Amino acid sequence: MANQLGKIDHIVVLMLENRSFDQMLGFLYSDSNNRSLSNDPFDGLTGKESNPDEFGREVSVYKIQKSDQHVYLMPGADPGEGFQNTNYQLYSTDDPAPNAVPDNKGFVLNFKSAIATDLAKHYRDTLPGTAAPQIMGMYTPELLPVLSALARGYAVSDAWFASVPTMTMPNRAFALAATSQGHLDDHVKIFTCPSIFGRLSDKGLDWAIYGYNRDPLTRHDFPDTQHADENHLGHFRDFKERAAVGKLPPFTFLEPSWDAAGNSQHPNYDVAAGEQLIHEAYYALRNGAKWSSTLLIITYDEHGGNYDHVPPPTDAAPPNDGTIGEYGFDFTRFGVRVPAVLVSPWIKEGTVFHPPGRVDHTSVLQTVHQRWKTDPLTDRDKNAASLADVLTLRLARKDDPLAGVEVPVSSVHHPNSSTPSRLDKIHAARVAALPIRNEKGHYEEASPDLSSTAELTNFIRDRTAAWKEHLRRQRDRRK
Repeated sequence: MANQLGKIDHIVVLMLENRSFDQMLGFLYSDSNNRSLSNDPFDGLTGKESNPDEFGREVSVYKIQKSDQHVYLMPGADPGEGFQNTNYQLYSTDDPAPNAVPDNKGFVLNFKSAIATDLAKHYRDTLPGTAAPQIMGMYTPELLPVLSALARGYAVSDAWFASVPTMTMPNRAFALAATSQGHLDDHVKIFTCPSIFGRLSDKGLDWAIYGYNRDPLTRHDFPDTQHADENHLGHFRDFKERAAVGKLPPFTFLEPSWDAAGNSQHPNYDVAAGEQLIHEAYYALRNGAKWSSTLLIITYDEHGGNYDHVPPPTDAAPPNDGTIGEYGFDFTRFGVRVPAVLVSPWIKEGTVFHPPGRVDHTSVLQTVHQRWKTDPLTDRDKNAASLADVLTLRLARKDDPLAGVEVPVSSVHHPNSSTPSRLDKIHAARVAALPIRNEKGHYEEASPDLSSTAELTNFIRDRTAAWKEHLRRQRDRRK
């Protein structure tokens, strides 16, 4: 039967932070021998997976318990991120040979190194009692009832890989532009390529980006978003208002809050707060006027150094956009598996989605291209598997898999939550670089106050407001 993509008028993407598939969903169907409610095979955990420690002893995966000291702040430190750390986690070396085969056996050793680095540099992110074996701790459906109920009640993809084996900003760039222009770290100030937002504008189609409680960081990623009209941008409350009255555009991209007290689920921040965000986003859409024509995609930008047992494929299509990869990387290797849940009334309960071809973040772009005839951005999204075939039902469902599900609440908060996070600092740096004239008429960058999350938030708000006023004056002079 043909899929129901033509019934979808609104694709909404909620992209969270730095979690692996196994850590969040690996035990989703462990009580049914890794078969779904529809009897689909599911590539989850068996409980026999392990990693060696520094003495060669095998550390087995285990289920995080509700009684654990920092149950929703696990693992108790931020694991290693980036290209070299990911290489070590997959190959047990940060410089694998060109034809090396990953065995995913370096996670415990790499996490031990991450803890030692944090303590040596006095970052104070490591919680008391944190040890390297915690990287093998996995959440259970009982601890993540919202994400798990949606995964069981609609569809889960157990073969969705991060687009590139490295950190946040390159993967978010792939998710929206099908390239990171060769970059493999978070230091790039702006990507100069077109994005899916520009492609939609080319077709006269609307789009939106919503930050959680700030103007969105994504706005400053691409030229076609940075110079976009303000009606494309807003906060989570604006998303909820538009969803309620059925006025969402064809494509919507949602950001979490980036700070250490926020809901991004970045390790080792409060995972329960992210459960609340997923719950809010789902019900904003489900209770909205256009639920029957909506596809919600919940995923994570990268694995963040957290354990997954599936080696990433090495047959990715390079972007072929004329850029050269840092460290000689050719972009033929995907990143580690990340959680991905697909939600729509046109999706059968208990679906485990296995389309032909590879699924990565650019599969969202491919699906947008199919639905609205937008042009591919690079060879990566041109060759990506589509998500359209997850929409299989002849009639839209009326049931609610989250009915009666209680959102978990963490009893322990991150002790360093008043200190700006790395994404906070990236956001502040992007805003500091905005072209604003000083009182003498010269353009200059500002210096953000990084003393606390509150001060940084104020800087982002005030600097962004000044930039918007600067743009308004420029427009007025051109009239």
